[in-house]
Parts: sequence; structure tokens; C-alpha cells
Amino acid sequence: MDGSDLLVRLVESGTGTAIIWRGREYSYADVISRVNQWREVLSERSIEPGMCVALSGDFSPGTATLLLALIANGNIAIPLTRSVLSAEEREQRSVYAAALFEFDADDRWEYRTRDSAEDHILLDTLRERREAGLVLFSSGSTGKAKASLHSFPQLLTRFEKRGHAFRMLTFLLLDHMGGVNTLLSILCNGGTAVTIPERSAEAVCQAIEDFRVEILPATPTFLNMMLISEAHRRFDLSSIQYISYGTEPMPETTLNALREVFPGVKLRQLYGLTELGILPTKTHSDNALKVKLGGDGCEVKIVDGILWIRAETAMLGYLNAPSPFDNEGWFNTGDAVVQEGEFLRVLGRESELINVGGEKVFPAEVENVVLQMENVRDVVVWGKSNPITGSIVAARVRLERPEPAAMAERQIRDYCRKHLAHFKIPAFIEIAEDDLHGERFKRIRKPEFLKTVQAT
Repeated sequence: MDGSDLLVRLVESGTGTAIIWRGREYSYADVISRVNQWREVLSERSIEPGMCVALSGDFSPGTATLLLALIANGNIAIPLTRSVLSAEEREQRSVYAAALFEFDADDRWEYRTRDSAEDHILLDTLRERREAGLVLFSSGSTGKAKASLHSFPQLLTRFEKRGHAFRMLTFLLLDHMGGVNTLLSILCNGGTAVTIPERSAEAVCQAIEDFRVEILPATPTFLNMMLISEAHRRFDLSSIQYISYGTEPMPETTLNALREVFPGVKLRQLYGLTELGILPTKTHSDNALKVKLGGDGCEVKIVDGILWIRAETAMLGYLNAPSPFDNEGWFNTGDAVVQEGEFLRVLGRESELINVGGEKVFPAEVENVVLQMENVRDVVVWGKSNPITGSIVAARVRLERPEPAAMAERQIRDYCRKHLAHFKIPAFIEIAEDDLHGERFKRIRKPEFLKTVQAT
């Protein structure tokens, strides 16, 4: 499936609503018209197929239709997001772009060219194949952000067969594989993309009520935040049929709370990586923490407890780092898993494993226990270096209601003693007043704000 096939799919959806932005509905006819206008803009500015083009902005009719136009024109798109990345970071990630479109909050855009665009042999590979491409960057939380190059025709193979048309919230951003996948899934199936003015519990629940959203894709951290805020009680969320989640392990505490609040809603665990795309999954019918991977161009294997994947939707490679694939095309995900029959349970990143005197501790296990406490709003766990044991378990906890730090720390340790082995009990606890997640609503285990904690 290529850009031409994608446009045909859009035309087939007729007069249905494609995008809702700021309460206004844009039909598929509107989207096609805007795509054609963008293609004229590209032609006027001599943007030829194969050129790298960056687009900077949040989810809007302008950014979405420009991305579609770039796919149809055979360009290599580099989506960036103003709400997450600083101007310096956006500039650093535009090094491969010969042209840049920058959108403001009102969907107005400015255009500029870049004279010193970097090149790469993998970009030439796509150009020779006359395929549109996509460049996505890793979060860069543990070092330099890596630039993954994808072929759009390969990513679009997931949508060759038309599925159900749903109204879906665009929670994940366009510079994230999940955000791109959400947009393609909606439009290829004739659904409706419901945008939100901000990623807060109130705004999300308001949009669900106003526009009868049927699928809510979000991170476990956001879902936990929504439940604690009780925003779900102040709005009519009866339209939701599915809640899909991924990007980080789901705490069992949060999962059980979701089941109680949304008893008729199906919970779906998704799995994907910037390097591999969003992969075909099947969530266990009785335990939504278990997921089946594989099939439809995706193979999996487990080596020493770590998940390896070979997928047709995998990137061509990094533009700024060596290839991570082995000679047979397998990719080490770095995720520690346990296998139970056909299903897997993701324990967490191997790089986040805490080694306490030879004993292994996964942060998610400790976080799940602490989250069960009545006055805990959120918690992030990581390994803090220790000269005797190598590492100790450290926890930064945000409380729901203020209480003396010494009392809260004592209660947390007492509770953990009842539910965890002694080496898993946090030896270092800090009570925090700020959020423990980033702009993408994922827990940050090695963020900049932990540097001060590590030094104490």
C-alpha cells in the first residue's frame, strides 16, 4: 500500500467526518481538498519526491493533511512536536530536512528552507525505491536521540484490509510511532480522529463526552492520573468501547481500577517500538497484562529472558547510529519478559533492572505495590548506586494529600514489608510535589530531575 492507495482509501470514505479539531468537523472531502492544496504548495516550492521535509506542530488539520500530502508526494517526513521539544531540539532533529513547515497553536504555518541538509545512504535507498519515508526519533532520555528511518509503504501494510471505523482520540503525538499509527489506523478505516486542546484528564474526558469517542489510546501513567483525578465521574464516558495502552508496563493496580470503573470496556495492550512500528497483538481474555505477539509479518523469540523481534514493518536503520539488527534481521527490544503459553508478560526494560546485591528488582513490581496505598498518587522507582550492594531501590512518591514526609516514608516501608521481599523495599524514599512523568505521560526513571536525587 503506497501513497496513491492511501488517497484512494480516503476518497472511498466519502462525506464521513475525518477529523474533529476545536469542535469543528472536517470531512474526508475536506481532507482530500487540503491534501491537494498541500501538493500544490509542495510543487510551488520545488519540493520533489525523495526530499526530506520536517513539519513542526501538534495534531491539527494542517499537520495531519500535510503529512498525508508528503506521503502521496513520495517525500521523507520528519514530524516534530512543539509542545514536547524545545526550539533547539527541533532544530537538531531537522538536520536531514531540506525544508521545514512550522505550525503555531492556531494551525497557521511558516515555511523555510535549510541549505545544509545532511544526507545518508539509507535515504538514497528509499529514493531509489521511490517510496515515501518517515523519520522518528527516540526519546533520548538515556543518551543521544536516535533517528529511525521507516518506509511508509511498509508501515501501511497493516492497513491494507479495511477494518472498523471508530471515533478515536489522538492522545499520542505525531512524532511518536503510536501517534502516526493512530492517524493511519483512523483514516485508512474511515474513522474519525478526535483531537484535544491539551492532554489533561479534564480535556480528555470532555472530548469523549462531547464527540462520543469510542477508543481511548493512552499511557498507563495517564490512565492512572485520570482515575485519581476522578474526572471520569464528572463526564459521560459511556461511548468508550476500547481502552488501549502501551509505551510502559501497566501497573496491576491501575488495571484493576480500570476494570471496576469501565466494566463493559475492552482493555487492549499494544506493543510497539520506534524501530519496529506497532506490532500485531492479542490481549489475553482474562488477564490484560498478558499479550500475544507474532503473526502477520512479525516473529518473536526469547533469549535469556529478553524479547527479540523480526518484523516486516521494521525500520531500514538509524541515520545517526550503527544498525541494531543482527545478521538475520532480529532486533533486541531490551524488554524482559516471562512466557506463559502463547502469551507474554512484559516485566520492564532490562536497562532499568535494579541489581541489589545480586538480586534482581524490576521497578514496575515495586511501583505496583506502592500504588496500592491509599494516599499515593504516583511513584517512580529506580536504582540508586550503593558501595555495598551495588544498588539500592529508590522511590520518588507523590502523595494525594499532604502529610509529614517522615510519616509517609515510614508507612511506605511498612506497607512494602508486607508485600515485597526485603531487598525490594525502597531504601531511599523522597516525597515529591511535582509530576513524575514527562510531556508524553510516561514515567521517567532516568530523567534530568533525578540527578539531584542521585546526588543526595
